[in-house]
Formats: sequence, C-alpha cells, structure tokens
Amino acid sequence: MRYTEESRPSIPIPKAIARFNRYVANPIARRIAGWAPMFAIVYHQGRHSGNRYATPINIFRIDAGFVIALTYGSDVDWVKNLIAAGGAEIRHRSHTIRIADPTSVSSDEGMAAMPPLVRLILRMINVTQFLRVRSEDPTS
Repeated sequence: MRYTEESRPSIPIPKAIARFNRYVANPIARRIAGWAPMFAIVYHQGRHSGNRYATPINIFRIDAGFVIALTYGSDVDWVKNLIAAGGAEIRHRSHTIRIADPTSVSSDEGMAAMPPLVRLILRMINVTQFLRVRSEDPTS
C-alpha cells in the first residue's frame, strides 16, 4: 500500500531503541545536549515517584519559546511529566531556562519550526508529534 503524506501512519522510534538510548546513548548525550545547538536537557520531576530526571531532547527556538520534536511520540514519561507539571527547566546553549505551557502542535506547525535538514530527517523517521513551550525567561 502507498501512503500519502497525510495518510502515512505515525510510527515513532521503536521502544527497543528507546530503551537502548535511555541506558546507553542518553548518558553520553547529557554531556553535550546542554550546550549543543538543536538540543537541550529537560529537567523534570516524576509524576508518581517525585524523582528528578534529566532527559536530552531535540529543541528549536521560536518566538516566545521553543518547539520540541517528539521523536518517541507523546506517550513517554518525560512528556507526561512536563505536561502534568505544566512546565520544567531546560538547559539550552549553556543557559538554564524555565519553560511552561506545554501544548501539542500540528505536524505542519512543528515542522515549520525545524531547519530544512532536520525537517528532512524527521520526515524520514516519521516524526509527526511536536510540543510547543513558552519560555518564562524573556532574555532567552
């Protein structure tokens, strides 16, 4: 069956890769994500455990905030924690920034915030979910 852009099923990165990334790639990524372009570390608190976590994410600047590419979809703990808390802190380009008002946005709006090469890669891996957040720090 051939899919058009509108009918292609959204299949986020498989859970097995997510597990590998959680235990192998994320500890490495946390060393650079706080200062590297297109990345950040989101510091969030567990909804049930109350534990504090640090998760590397893909993030892109927009007016008054950021758009986050949800490469594993929206059904992951850090997204649920961010939404439940109404915000969190991120480390982006060596600055700690408070973010708030996490809102799901359309694939079109999310992709529009991406640089062309990133947009191409996200389309290749079928990323269709994005989260928009407001920056509470007016200087960032």
